[in-house]
Amino acid sequence: MPVPTAATFRANMGNAFGALAYRNYRTYIIGNGISLIGTWAQRIAVGWLAWQLTHSATWLGVVAFADLGPAVVLGPWSGVLADRTERLTIIWITMLSAMAQAVALALLSYAGVIDIWSLFLLTLMLGCANAIAQPARLALVPNLVEREGLSSAVAINSVVFNGARFVGPALAGFVIAHGSVSLAFALNALTYVAFILSLRNLRIVRPESPALSRNVLSDTVAGYRYAAQHPGIGVVLVLMAATTLGLRAFVELLPGIADAIFARGPQGLAWMTASVGIGAMIGGIWVASRPRLDGLTRVVVLTVLLSTVFLFGFIGTTIFWVALPCLFVIGFAQVITGIGAQTLIQNAVDPQMRGRIMSLYGMIFRGGPAIGAVVFGIIGEHLGLRAAIAISACTGIAVYAWAVGRQDVIAKALEREHEAA
Repeated sequence: MPVPTAATFRANMGNAFGALAYRNYRTYIIGNGISLIGTWAQRIAVGWLAWQLTHSATWLGVVAFADLGPAVVLGPWSGVLADRTERLTIIWITMLSAMAQAVALALLSYAGVIDIWSLFLLTLMLGCANAIAQPARLALVPNLVEREGLSSAVAINSVVFNGARFVGPALAGFVIAHGSVSLAFALNALTYVAFILSLRNLRIVRPESPALSRNVLSDTVAGYRYAAQHPGIGVVLVLMAATTLGLRAFVELLPGIADAIFARGPQGLAWMTASVGIGAMIGGIWVASRPRLDGLTRVVVLTVLLSTVFLFGFIGTTIFWVALPCLFVIGFAQVITGIGAQTLIQNAVDPQMRGRIMSLYGMIFRGGPAIGAVVFGIIGEHLGLRAAIAISACTGIAVYAWAVGRQDVIAKALEREHEAA
């Protein structure tokens, strides 16, 4: 094996961050990054507030489903919308709705009148806004860079998302411990301003001309048929569905785990979520530094096994400072699985199908943990949180065994250079 040199390292880092050479993408990612810090701070505040109001693992799962589950219902329609409508307009409207939701949460919690049902309904409102926005946001990224910057842009998106997953929880833990959950909600509302301003300064680099019928249902079915018949995309979506349902749902149960198992309170929850986030951020940088798609499928499948092993380690320990490194590795592995899958799909998808296929990806990415959180939350209510997470980890073994025999077929279909339509 050749020894990496300084020149190789610099070249890899240039590949990882190449998309930042595009002004449009820099503008977008700065505003989005600031907003995501607020988003993660609010997610911690919502989870902690739900636990404090109910001390119920089931309610943790239900509230998580309200946030993530609407993607399952609205995803097909929002994917067609992203292919039919100007994507920046969709993002504008949904971000204004999300900011209004954060303001409402801040006011109700500050006044002391919030209960679990109002928290659920407001979280559902945000979930609907995000479900509509996500396909447009994912499909927008290739419009902001030239083709050679696409892999870098997808990876940077994930690095920023997971960097915010580190900073946001740390900020939330401090704010909740020394202030209140209402302050965390108010800070999130302010961060949307930065994102909205960045959207005003974007100019599309690579517009795509959709060729859609007038019938939303037929366009949706066409997207599903395309994914099912594609030799690689459908298999990768099934892989993502299985891993998000079984292996990612534990994150939504961390408020209960931090309090009931490790007795660490909101700051412990922030440490745990931040450990996942910083591992994911480093994983994102690593996968972004890969200069080519060759071998990416094998990496995606291997990281399913890696996250499974360390999820068993996390739930098997009673030592908080052992649990945190396990969470770090889980975050590292799971983000490589997610970035790798999205990069492979974005590389091979027909541009006219991009919005609909990315809506399917978004449905799975958000809907899988939502359904898993409800299922494993109910299991945790009856068998305990440790047993619930152990059962979820067992699904990872089955997923890896299923995927490892199909990785050559996926690689042949998705790692090739795709000629844009």
